[in-house]
Amino acid sequence: MSSYTIRPATAKDAKRITDIHARVSDEIYEALLPADAFKPQSLIEGLAFWRDAIEYAEPQVLVAVEGDTIIGFVGFDRSRDPGTKPVVGEIWSIMVEPTYWNSGAGLALWDAAREGLQEEGCTQVTLWLPLGNERALRFHELAGFKRELPSARTVDVNGFRLEEIRLKRSIA
Repeated sequence: MSSYTIRPATAKDAKRITDIHARVSDEIYEALLPADAFKPQSLIEGLAFWRDAIEYAEPQVLVAVEGDTIIGFVGFDRSRDPGTKPVVGEIWSIMVEPTYWNSGAGLALWDAAREGLQEEGCTQVTLWLPLGNERALRFHELAGFKRELPSARTVDVNGFRLEEIRLKRSIA
């Protein structure tokens, strides 16, 4: 049983979510991209995205809270992949403040997102991860996700090509 409170994000949470997203993204991409391709996310762009996501529930956003401090978040909704059946959900992003890694916060967020997807009628869930993000890959594999090897795709990150792979699991 988790000691973290998981609740829907509110408009006032957008700044903290943006901070966590930027910090974790910077750590991930700094390790995966050459120095000249790595550009930290603009705080203004990130804040606008998360404010809109919270306001319009696209994706739905939940936060993990310890005391009065938001320590992580998850964004989830129906899959954005073209041709996907309506019963397939997607974890758009799940991030926890690095000082809380291995504390159960990520698992608590995943459990809450899974329940939310079940309530939406989803029977499967996918997510995309950059190849080389071994910590996230281990986390999701421990949570029951399996790699879909033929799903690899290349995305552009500041002019640098980054390979991603899709993971999938049943929601049961």
